[in-house]
Amino acid sequence: MKINNIDMKKILCFSALLILMTSSMKAQFVESGEIIFEVKTNIKKTMGNSSWAEAMKDKLPAFKTTYFKYSFAGNKSDYQFDHWENKEAIPEFLRQSDEKTTWSGNFSTGEFSKTADVFGSTFSIRDSFPKIEWMLSNENRVIAGYNCRKATGKIMDSVYVFAFYTDEIVIPGGPCTINGLPGMILGMTIPRLYTSWIATEVKSSQPVFKQPASAKNIFTFKTAAVTIREKTKDWGGNDDDPESKKWLEQMVWNLLL
Repeated sequence: MKINNIDMKKILCFSALLILMTSSMKAQFVESGEIIFEVKTNIKKTMGNSSWAEAMKDKLPAFKTTYFKYSFAGNKSDYQFDHWENKEAIPEFLRQSDEKTTWSGNFSTGEFSKTADVFGSTFSIRDSFPKIEWMLSNENRVIAGYNCRKATGKIMDSVYVFAFYTDEIVIPGGPCTINGLPGMILGMTIPRLYTSWIATEVKSSQPVFKQPASAKNIFTFKTAAVTIREKTKDWGGNDDDPESKKWLEQMVWNLLL
């Protein structure tokens, strides 16, 4: 079949239009929406090997799986508990912190607020987002339908974070206070906390953000760490009891995450 000049022009025009539309679609970045994260923690490892922990381990599943919702629009974000995978399998004392802790961030000002439950005591933290030095790699994976690139960072001087972020979601955030990459973190692992975060769903929405609740005592990262260590100094966290010391350090890291 012969193709005349008119048909060829039509084909070329259609091809050019298709390329233009494809490029335009790829250039559309997500600026607001909600992300559901599956958060999985190896609770038996976080409990350490003290005699109390060993006695409790047989009564608990190896992992607790929690789902958190990350809402974002413009330069603001909220991150909070959504639901459990199996609530009945997790005792209440291991659920309270997840259910009651909330994070709010403002990337325009570089500030965040966090309200955390620590064994019945409420800590309200207001501070600047922690600055994390990231190293990017060429490793890639697809998470929740988005192309992601791997990055490695370090928080609290010695705790490594392995993250996968996408520049298709423009807010430079992530679960908790993890931030600073050129896009949104959709997958993350912190080995020293035996915890992983993975986005299972991303949907478009226009969330409404509330002002952080007022609090009598507001801490910074530094004063919160000092206070929690002071409150727990009689819990066996000394050099003669390395298991208790390790457990208390993990609790402080979680508070400051």
